[in-house]
Amino acid sequence: MFLHIVLAGSLLASSHAVSVTSRSNSELLQRSPPSAPPSVIPPVTELTIVNRVIAPDGFKRSATLAGGIFPGPLIKAQKNDNFSINVMNQLQDKDMPLSTSVHWHGIKQQKTNWADGTSFISQCPIPPNRSFLHQFSAANQTGTYWYHSHFSTQYCDGLRGPLVIYDPEDPHKDLYDVDDENTVITISDWYHDPTTVLNKIAGPVTNNSTLINGLGRYPGGPMSPLSVINVEQGKRYRFRVLGLSCDPSYNFTIDGHTMTIIEADGVETVPETVDSLPVLAGQRYSVIVHANQPVTNYWVRALSNLLVNQTSAQTFSGGLNQAILRYKGAPEEDPTSSPGPYVLPFNEAKLASLMDIPAPGVPGIGKADISLNLIAGNVNGLFTINNVSYHSPPTPILLQMLSGAQHPSDLLPIGSVYELPPNKVVEVSIPYTAAALGGPHPMHLHGHNFAVVRVAGNNTPNFVNPIWRDTVSMGSAGDNVTFRFVTDNAGPWFFHCHIDFHLNNGFAAIMAEARNQLPIISESIPDTWAALCPTQISNHTWVP
Repeated sequence: MFLHIVLAGSLLASSHAVSVTSRSNSELLQRSPPSAPPSVIPPVTELTIVNRVIAPDGFKRSATLAGGIFPGPLIKAQKNDNFSINVMNQLQDKDMPLSTSVHWHGIKQQKTNWADGTSFISQCPIPPNRSFLHQFSAANQTGTYWYHSHFSTQYCDGLRGPLVIYDPEDPHKDLYDVDDENTVITISDWYHDPTTVLNKIAGPVTNNSTLINGLGRYPGGPMSPLSVINVEQGKRYRFRVLGLSCDPSYNFTIDGHTMTIIEADGVETVPETVDSLPVLAGQRYSVIVHANQPVTNYWVRALSNLLVNQTSAQTFSGGLNQAILRYKGAPEEDPTSSPGPYVLPFNEAKLASLMDIPAPGVPGIGKADISLNLIAGNVNGLFTINNVSYHSPPTPILLQMLSGAQHPSDLLPIGSVYELPPNKVVEVSIPYTAAALGGPHPMHLHGHNFAVVRVAGNNTPNFVNPIWRDTVSMGSAGDNVTFRFVTDNAGPWFFHCHIDFHLNNGFAAIMAEARNQLPIISESIPDTWAALCPTQISNHTWVP
């Protein structure tokens, strides 16, 4: 379910299959317009990137948007669909970046590294008034994903949206009654200043508001409409909760209701019931919520980790950081429900893949074919991995590899590229260090999901039935999060903190995988791929 606001002279609030009203401080707010149909596009489509003035929390600003709305339209696919998405860059606002690229977060891009949408890794950015056609499959992948800009910190200006691959034979389908575009819930931070201003801030960057399904309020701002999630008493709903954040992690709760986790980052899980759910930037969960409470309104809360020192009254005053769960027949007013008590905490160590998938390789920390210990640090405000801060190279790394760079030392940026041979089990450990400020850090690997054999908050390894996902918390003091994957997907894959401001300050590395299999990728690369690059870059020795 997505709520989008577009300004055309005066503010028009349109919502996805919801009705939005609020009553706060005994004062009836102006009613929102009737519900608009959900904004849904198919996997074969055009995605136009434009600038538009919106006010999702009541504050008007120019934003960078997919399809002119926030969040961007839901890309709705079925299992084993082929994707053909033409990203069209029509950006014009010179106060924000004019180039762009779009990454399909969680899609493995098997044999199509060139379509991953990652600026300076898998492609050159798309210049203004140009387009690029991404063609890829997601064979056997199902579940909840998203897309976002992967150029600078541009997605913090608004270019982010959901992508769901539905499975007609979902093994969990008997556990819920409703799963459609109206049960998708996005959580995002929102900023009143453009990223060209935010990127100049030394130290932490603070968001102005939290948006749930594209609507929210900010302290001291107007009582703008909040998102309303409609349910009918007695039915069971599969809510797909997406962390579209640029920075904060959120503790997601629904007053009076528990949630049963059945999916994490596109992987079906053994059902696990919780009453609170931490959602870091880039992470996704499917939870089943049974609408089994009295008919009324209930607060849906997303508590930012940046606000944990505030009281509940401060955090949620006037509808801040909240949306509304509205039962059919309930009055159109703000809830009066209270949070908690919380007695079923989330424990990532309890998550397990439904298909009972063991970790690859020989069990035991350090017994993989290749073990990487990646130490995060910070030097003069720049993040480092093993003492090297990542900087975007002048030539995309895939193009460098295709053009004949024969050794990791030949690949730019120097010190950030880890060469990995094919068909090996790789174990990556990312121990918590106090030097990497601003955690918890959500660490994301492109091109794979991975077996998290040692999760945050638990030092006991699990090689038998670990959770598989693509974005994992680095944890806090005492943690040494460790995961494994197999190098079965040729190409350079970005590994980075998904706090976009941290990535912009160097918190990243490259897994350059299976170089000898790159000819397989080369066969599918269109001529338009190299044409995105300036002439002096595209005139490398590689020939499509």
